[in-house]
Amino acid sequence: MSGWLRRWRWRSIRSIRREFGARIDRFKRTSKGQVRASLLADPAVAEAVANHARETGESETEAWRRVRTYVEEIVPSFNLISYYRLGYGVARVLIPLLFKVSVGYEARAALDAIPRDSVVLYLMNHRSNADYVVVAYVLSGRVALSYAVGEWARVWPLEAVFKSFGSYFVRRRYREPLYHRVLERYVQLITRNGVTQGVFLEGGLTRDGRLREPKLGLLDYIVRVKAEKGFDRPFHIIPVALNFDRVLEDRSLLREQQPESERLGRAEQLREVVSYVFKVSVRFLLRRARRYGRACVNFGAPLDVDAWLAERPGVLNLPREERLPRLKELADEVMGRLALIMPVTPVPLAATALLRHPSDHITRGEWEEILDGLRTTLRNAGAHVVGEEKTSSEILDRAVIMLTLRRVVHPEGDGFRVDRGQDPLLRYYANSIAHFFAAEMAIPAE
Repeated sequence: MSGWLRRWRWRSIRSIRREFGARIDRFKRTSKGQVRASLLADPAVAEAVANHARETGESETEAWRRVRTYVEEIVPSFNLISYYRLGYGVARVLIPLLFKVSVGYEARAALDAIPRDSVVLYLMNHRSNADYVVVAYVLSGRVALSYAVGEWARVWPLEAVFKSFGSYFVRRRYREPLYHRVLERYVQLITRNGVTQGVFLEGGLTRDGRLREPKLGLLDYIVRVKAEKGFDRPFHIIPVALNFDRVLEDRSLLREQQPESERLGRAEQLREVVSYVFKVSVRFLLRRARRYGRACVNFGAPLDVDAWLAERPGVLNLPREERLPRLKELADEVMGRLALIMPVTPVPLAATALLRHPSDHITRGEWEEILDGLRTTLRNAGAHVVGEEKTSSEILDRAVIMLTLRRVVHPEGDGFRVDRGQDPLLRYYANSIAHFFAAEMAIPAE
């Protein structure tokens, strides 16, 4: 690197630190070569190679070649300038164009009480691929997250971009033990060194709008660092709940629940995406674009992993088949906290009201009356309603804009005509807050 380029880079880094003041974990700045060497020298990886060769008949030379491929695929190369100048710069332009982003609730006193030397893991629900950007955007002044990213992003140029942001890739449905051993040791290496991670506990996007069952693989890898001798840093999990008035890929997710014969082919899907991007781009150029409503992020009170483990001595030393059911208790506790802090944005609330009124016509007065009743239930449940200080009429005004743009409702006479063919879409949004109404079964089954 030439002298002027080195000086420019150093000035940029100092400028970023002054501007954002975010926590940058020291280990994230370790070169990819050093991390790669550490993994290849790991005795646990060597043992996994020997086991793989013995069980499959593959030579150890070929097994090590596999390991190098996995290491190259998994290990990122964090770049502070890329994260903040490219990533945050793009997010700062695009996110406000698409959504009105807000943090609706934070357990601020509890979050501030987390010790500075604590390892922190953000566990989130997963509604949209925009989740990565939205959470990083709202946390930009506090911490640079390292995400676990699915294979969907392993295409050019997304792979290079995500790796420069410090994210690592996970093969979700790849069962080979050797791969998982390499992934496990990488995740444990960065956890041991205090890297702040963001993990989607459900393992993938919700297809019906409801919270999914938690996936335990990554959580097991990360938490088991606490069983290592000499690791005595405190460990906290922060639940993060996200909700949207518009999930960009909602119709595609709903189609995945249809029979294979009814789904769009790849060519049709590609045409649909290209058409959507073209139309949105034209609207922005003509200044006729509207934002897609609210994107809200809530941060719950941290869960002290050390205290949780102290109540279950020896749980991390159990065999895997006995350990995972116990760790599911931890995952279920986090999912319960996520459910309690789930943001209630206008569209899910208005969608719930429409599903309670099965007619294909609803007057504005009827709609507002149902909203009033729903808000009473939410208030009693301690839910965090975006715009709680507003009247039901004002909340409805915001929701109607989105539902009209989606052609779910059409102004008609003294009210609205409802396209009941779009009830699955309404149910998708209503399901995100359905747990608050579970006792009264507010959302009818299909």
